[in-house]
This record gives sequence, C-alpha cells and structure tokens, in this order.
Amino acid sequence: MPGAIFKENVKKETGISWDEWVVELNRSVNELWSHEQIKEHICKSHGVSDEWGEWLAAMYAPCLGRTPVGVTKDAGVQIGVRKTVAMTPLQAWNYLTSSRGLALWIGNVSAFPLEKGAEFSSAEGVTGKLASVVPFQKLRMTWKRKDWMNPSRLQLTLTAAKSGGTTISIHQEMLDDVYMREMMRREWESVLNHIRELGTEEPG
Repeated sequence: MPGAIFKENVKKETGISWDEWVVELNRSVNELWSHEQIKEHICKSHGVSDEWGEWLAAMYAPCLGRTPVGVTKDAGVQIGVRKTVAMTPLQAWNYLTSSRGLALWIGNVSAFPLEKGAEFSSAEGVTGKLASVVPFQKLRMTWKRKDWMNPSRLQLTLTAAKSGGTTISIHQEMLDDVYMREMMRREWESVLNHIRELGTEEPG
C-alpha cells in the first residue's frame, strides 16, 4: 500500500494523484505486460520522467498481484546495505555512537544511552527506542522520521572483514512502500560512503 509521502510526491511530480493513476492504469495496462512494458507505456503515454515511470510501474505491481522486490511477508518492505570500511570494529562502533557519527544516521541528539529500552530523539525529528545493544557488534531499534506515520525497524551490524577492516551492515524493515525503500537505500549508501571515506581516521 503506497505511503503518504509517495502519494504526496507523485501528485507533485506528475500532476496526477495516485488514485487517479490506478484508475488510468487499470484501464490501459495489459496485465500480461512486463514491468518494463508498463514503465514504457507510462512514460510514452503520459510524458513522465524515466524515474517516475519506474516508480509508478513498481507501485502498480501489487494491483496486478505481483510482489515488488524488497517486500516480504514478515518484515514488510525492507532494505539492506553494507560496505567494508578501513576501521576496526571498535573504531567503527565508537564513530557510529559518537556525536559526529550519530549526526549521520539519527541527527543531533543530546543523549544516546547504549542500553536496551533507551529512547532517543534528534533535533531533526528522528525518534526511536533501542531494542538490542551488543557492544561493538550490533544495535537494533525502532527508527522513525518526523513525517512518517509508522516507525521502521533498524539494525546496524559490525563484522570484522577477512580482508581487514570492518563490514558495516544496515538493515531496515517495515518501511511504508518500495518508494521509501529506494529513498532509504540512497540515504544509507550515502552514510556508509561517508564513513568509508574517513579511512583509518580515529573516531572522536
């Protein structure tokens, strides 16, 4: 089910509401068409951008009984991103839980107690509650932006890489829809790229 943010943005970008898109696509799309055929039809028939043709085709898939990539029965819509950085697990943990690191994936917080049940809230409006804390290995929590109706579940895992360094894995589930899945994929890719660029700089 498309979330409120997607519905707001599709109206802004295409001038057509999601409900109107569903009516139009129900009328004009052959249910045997592939994803690419549906996307091409949307772009050519309605003059939308390639990116929004992709979004609309993906979001319309459930109307045809298809399950989009990244959607599971138990975890809902989810995304996983990982990168190996030139840090030890201790360095990576210390950076991620420092004020500089927290600013990347939560925002500016006055306190971030590393204990189960601790709640956090950033100046940017991200809120959540820690569900599991395994020092230097894993953080699991609820994670919600201020404009989201429902919280997601977020897990950060640190694993020593065989080639050296540390693999940081970010897994997020219970997202609103595949549109938000892609938005968060881009967000977490950016976060991990930033950390990787730090190299072996001592966190602080």
